[in-house]
Amino acid sequence: MAVKKKSVELIDQKISYTIAPLFYKVLRFYPETMTVDVMVEENGAKKGMQKLPFAHLPKEIKKLIKPN
Repeated sequence: MAVKKKSVELIDQKISYTIAPLFYKVLRFYPETMTVDVMVEENGAKKGMQKLPFAHLPKEIKKLIKPN
């Protein structure tokens, strides 16, 4: 039986996007729960990490991550 990965590190791919005044940088993807960890910045100041559902990402970002 294949062992599933707990998370996929995406830091080295430098995937990021902007929505309104917030800048998001994707850090890692969790295939089992279909969530991503993102670093949130506002006006250059770090606001912290958040866990977002994969479905809430823009289409362009989803294509880069390829969960399948």
